[in-house]
Amino acid sequence: MPLLLFFTFFTLLDFVVLFSVGSRIGLVPTLGLVLATGFAGLYLIRQQGVATLARARQRMSQGELPSSELLAGAALIFGGALMLAPGFLSDALGLLCVVPGARRQLARLLALLNLRVLGAAYRQQHDQASRPDDWHQTGTQSSGDEQQRHDSGQPLEGDFISRDEPRR
Repeated sequence: MPLLLFFTFFTLLDFVVLFSVGSRIGLVPTLGLVLATGFAGLYLIRQQGVATLARARQRMSQGELPSSELLAGAALIFGGALMLAPGFLSDALGLLCVVPGARRQLARLLALLNLRVLGAAYRQQHDQASRPDDWHQTGTQSSGDEQQRHDSGQPLEGDFISRDEPRR
């Protein structure tokens, strides 16, 4: 739901900026700028897309997984869609996704924001689990010795037995 609200407000703000620029400089120059950014976006996507595809093929021929190239390709697709959409804010964000140096900085920023969001979610979950009267339960407790509650955060070690494999 917050993502939907973000996209809605971003689109509305993008149109407000587009219409305010259009009222200042006129219809024809505004249309010219929108079309110019669209064509520039197509050119940059084509240029960067071919370079990304070449790097991905090279890494695959070396037997490596081209994960960074796949993420760069996704950023190019997202940036291209934003640059083809009419609006100056979407063009600016799309340009950040298409230009290689800006794309790396944007990826670092998103990774930092993701870590902060994940950290806040972890702290909230930990705070809720630490309350004795809370109805949310993080684990199950039973009277047997086989099931124990592990709150230390350490990995649980054990053996895996397939259903097809006979028990010992």
